[in-house]
Amino acid sequence: MKKFILKFFLLVITLFFGVLLGMQQANEGLLQMKGFDDKTFGGAFHLKKTEAGEVEAAVLGQEITAHDIEEKQKKLEEMKAFHFLSNLGSRLGDMLSIIFQQLTNLVVSSLDKALS
Repeated sequence: MKKFILKFFLLVITLFFGVLLGMQQANEGLLQMKGFDDKTFGGAFHLKKTEAGEVEAAVLGQEITAHDIEEKQKKLEEMKAFHFLSNLGSRLGDMLSIIFQQLTNLVVSSLDKALS
């Protein structure tokens, strides 16, 4: 049994390192397929600091400013302001919860009286 466990763990460790090596080789192959070494294509999200001390962000090559974020925040607040179906569903869910709670209390109390 000890030999089996030892062989099993050695096999698992060997396969794990093989997977890591394969991932590294795939990464190098993808970089070679591009045909050039451009660091701007390295990631999807980039942060850089300007000389004025401000931080600029880019996601998939598009610049993001604080103004864009504020506009999106306002749109989200407007969307949350009025959702008729969402409010209706929430109220219906609350009402059903209360009904099933009362129904459960009624069944439990009737069973308690019947068993006593």
